[in-house]
This record gives sequence, structure tokens and C-alpha cells, in this order.
Amino acid sequence: MHFADRLNNVETSAIRELFKLLGKPGIISFAGGFPDSAMFDVVGIREASNAALTQDPGAALQYGATEGFGPLREQLAQFMAEKGAKDVAAEHLIVTTGSQQALDLIGKTMISPGDKVIVEGPTFLATIQCFRLYGAELISAPVDGHGVKTDELEKLIAEHKPKFVYLIPTFGNPSGALLNAERRLEVLQMAVKHQTLIVEDDPYGDLYFGEPPPPSLLALSASVPGSRELLVHCGSLSKVLSPGLRVGWMVAPEALLSRATMCKQFSDAHTSTFAQATAAHYLKAGRMPATLDNVRSVYVKRAHTMGEALRKQLGDAVEFVQPEGGLFVWARLTGAGGKVADGNVFAKRAIDNGVAFVPGAPFFCANPDHATFRLSFATAAEDKILDGIARLAKAL
Repeated sequence: MHFADRLNNVETSAIRELFKLLGKPGIISFAGGFPDSAMFDVVGIREASNAALTQDPGAALQYGATEGFGPLREQLAQFMAEKGAKDVAAEHLIVTTGSQQALDLIGKTMISPGDKVIVEGPTFLATIQCFRLYGAELISAPVDGHGVKTDELEKLIAEHKPKFVYLIPTFGNPSGALLNAERRLEVLQMAVKHQTLIVEDDPYGDLYFGEPPPPSLLALSASVPGSRELLVHCGSLSKVLSPGLRVGWMVAPEALLSRATMCKQFSDAHTSTFAQATAAHYLKAGRMPATLDNVRSVYVKRAHTMGEALRKQLGDAVEFVQPEGGLFVWARLTGAGGKVADGNVFAKRAIDNGVAFVPGAPFFCANPDHATFRLSFATAAEDKILDGIARLAKAL
């Protein structure tokens, strides 16, 4: 068969390939980017799905509008208003099949072959694959523990004049970095200065461990005149409620939103109406704050346990910034004391010692740092984290 040329630009996910190795009995996995299924509010979701089937079953089980189920769009607008984005109305957003579809719609509507797109280095692996599928030339913007380096980002924007810039400002995947308030304003200001579209992906923003993070770019855009018209915001319920519902959303300028809606109509007609109705009833019931409090209380302990264990067990052979939220620890091998300094080599040794993680190189669109690796603390209990990090120490 002669497949489309665009498939030459992408490869199978390194993470998906890694999962094939996880069938080994007794292995401890820090590899996935999943929330812990034990944290799902099954009772609340069951009540919400029952309400969807009881109060208006015809609407919940029927075809729906491509833009999304009206009651859910209203609830999502309110959800964002509670987090500072007070001027988002239901008509300013569309519901997507997870935020992953929002990224795909951005690729479909914005990228022509050869267009330049700036992403963080490192960034979400699926974003690299998605944008390359549509022919983008990806430019890597460096990050540190406080997110993308805005001075470097502006130089790249001025040099490459990208179609858009893609950022995960809050507890990024895989970096775990939190873009501080000053840099967030700088991003919005440079968007206006250079008339460059900014895509903000925010699936982790509610998973903070102490003080809430700075307001999203969407919320801050009200204070930077002209920035709202140059901003796309992608949100998701996957990490905070349930990935299985496949409910995400996208807020965007009207022209982009209408074209994304048209492309979504071609793809899937609409996101599952039943899932949307369930999510709408869940949000309306007011259970989300308690659910988030519970999730945060568990994840903060696991993140702390992992950080302490890494410092104790691996010492100066590894460096990392303790995450303030999200699901990940992003670490770098130093090679100190003659220890292994390559993430791929370390990953293979780790599998042999009964523990799995994702080496960092695939998360870079260019100039990968082979010393890096990503650990997820979300799905492992604290005793498993301690055992797993001890195994990593042996793998060094």
C-alpha cells in the first residue's frame, strides 16, 4: 500500500513502545502520564450519568451540536470563570474529544507544510507528533525550572516568525515546570508585539500542591490589551475527573474556532453527547472542589516521597526541580561518580531492575538532551515509590 507522505514525518510514540515492556511481573512503573484510577469520583460520576439518563435522556443519547452540548459549555465557562477567566462565555469555546483533539484541530486549521511552529524543549510528545503530521517545522524554545525562557523565546519569534507558539505554562509535561507570573505577562506582551498566536495547553493547572499557580494566560489576557485575539486555550477534564470521558475544550478567536468546528464536524461530528451530559451534571453538582482537594492531598505526598527518595538514593548523580504540582518529576543524570549519564541506557538498566520510566530524548523536537528522563509519581503508592527509586539506584 502507498501511504500518505505525511506519515514519513512521524514515528510511533516512544512511550507506547515502552508499554510493551511492562508485562514483566513485579515491575514498578513510573512511565505513564495517567491519573490514579483510585482517585476517580466513581460515586459522583455514577450520579451524574444517572442524572443525564433521567432528566433528559433523549438529549444525552442523541446526536448533538459539533460545538458541544449546551449545558456543558455553560458549566465549562463557569469553571474557567472561577479560575479567573471571567469573560469567557459558552459561545467562546467548543467541546473536544479530550484536549488532544484540540491540538489536532489546531494543526489542521493552522499548519501548512513548511510552516514554523515554536514548542518548548522539552514538550508533550504527542504535540510533536501531531504538528509534524501536518508538516510543521518545529523550533525548540529552551525551558528552565520556571518554564520557557522568555528572552530566548522572543528571539526565536523574531527570527522565525512562527505560525504559532505552543506552551504548557502550568506544570508542563514532561518538565513539570511552572511559568511564573512575570514570564506569563511577557508571553502575552510579545504575542501582541510580534502579532504571534500563542497556544496555551492547560490540562494540569488544577493539580497544584500548595498555593494556586499564577492565573492562566487566558485569565491574564484581560490585562494585556490585544492579547486575547492572539490566544488559544486548551483545557481538559482528563487529569482531574476521568480520562475515559474524553472531555476537553478549546477557547479561541472566533475565526479559528469556526474553522476548528468545521474540521471537527468532518472528524467525529461531535464529542460523545452522553459523556458531555455526564460531565455537565457532575460540574453542576458542585463535587469538583472536593475531588480536587482529595487528588491534590494524595499527589503532593507522592511527589514529596519521590523527591526525597531521589535525593537520598541517587544523590548527586541526578538533578531535578521539585514539582509544585502536576504528575511528573523531570530529572537529569549528571554522571557524577562515574554513574550512567545517558537516559536511554539508564532506562534499559532500570527495566532489568524491575522499574520503568521514560527517557527524555523523545520529548525534544530538536537537539535532545539524552541525559534527561521523566518519572510519574501519580499512580504509585508511597511504598512503591520508595521501592522503585531504590531499584533506580541499583540501575545506576
